[in-house]
Amino acid sequence: MNGKSYNFHVGIDISKQSLDVAISTDDKIRQVSNNLLGWKELPRFFPSKDSTLVVIEATGGYEKGVAGWLRKHGWAVAIVNPRRVRDYAKAAGKLAKTDSIDAGMILGFGQHFKPSVQTQESAVQECLGEGMRRRSQLVRMIALEKQHLETSAARSRPGIQKHIRWLEKELKTLEKRLDGVVKSDPELKKKAECLTGIKGVGNTTARSVMVHLPELGQLTGKQVAALAGVAPYNRDSGMMRGKRTIWGGRDEVRKVLYMAALTASRRNPAIKKFHDRLIAAGKVKKVALIACMRKLVVTMNAMIRDGKSWEDKMGVIA
Repeated sequence: MNGKSYNFHVGIDISKQSLDVAISTDDKIRQVSNNLLGWKELPRFFPSKDSTLVVIEATGGYEKGVAGWLRKHGWAVAIVNPRRVRDYAKAAGKLAKTDSIDAGMILGFGQHFKPSVQTQESAVQECLGEGMRRRSQLVRMIALEKQHLETSAARSRPGIQKHIRWLEKELKTLEKRLDGVVKSDPELKKKAECLTGIKGVGNTTARSVMVHLPELGQLTGKQVAALAGVAPYNRDSGMMRGKRTIWGGRDEVRKVLYMAALTASRRNPAIKKFHDRLIAAGKVKKVALIACMRKLVVTMNAMIRDGKSWEDKMGVIA
């Protein structure tokens, strides 16, 4: 939460071609095109800028243009997880799904849950985020091509191998460019140096955390663990006491934390000690590793918040 309350709310359902807009001041659903001309129409029927929260559902990147334009022109914008909105719709008994219904549900979700406003990314942050998304695409394509290579006919292999080499070259070039982007921004450079000071955390992990967890350093330990998807939740009912499990959170953050924790549990003395203590206490390996992921992200948050190095924050691991 950003601490500010809003008297009016706007819900926008986004598709590639159009925006369906629901406003708390009336029951009319408006539709505009999802381009600059359409975006410029929105303020004409929005309530007061200072009193309005615009809630937008994340839609595979199609939301970035309108969200960026609105933020640039001073509107408060919250981008929300579509699964949460759909769960809200089901709870409200809205099982049908159309663009206009979705816009109304996004509006209702915003009114009831008052999601946090995200700030406008700087040009450098936007460049880093775009680069990291491209990196993920290249990594996936390389993995797929290597799978194809294993089962392909001999006549197809030279072409696949050529494509793999090209993709790997592209990935290497992109990695260099991403390093340059981080070094060009003093704040990002400082954060990256802080995070990579943790044994087990490399450049890719640091960049992913900075892109997908921009709130790092501004949250409590419990909040950052929940956002990263490594906070355990109770599953109790009546006399039954179920196992605590993790769910939700940001998938990209959880993926890189898993790999970092896997390395740190073997090579980082503090994390290894913590991991081994859990195993000795009877915890299964998966549970111990998730606990290491949680310790890592909580410590990262404390380091960025307090401007401390890994050595200065060793007490957090204890």
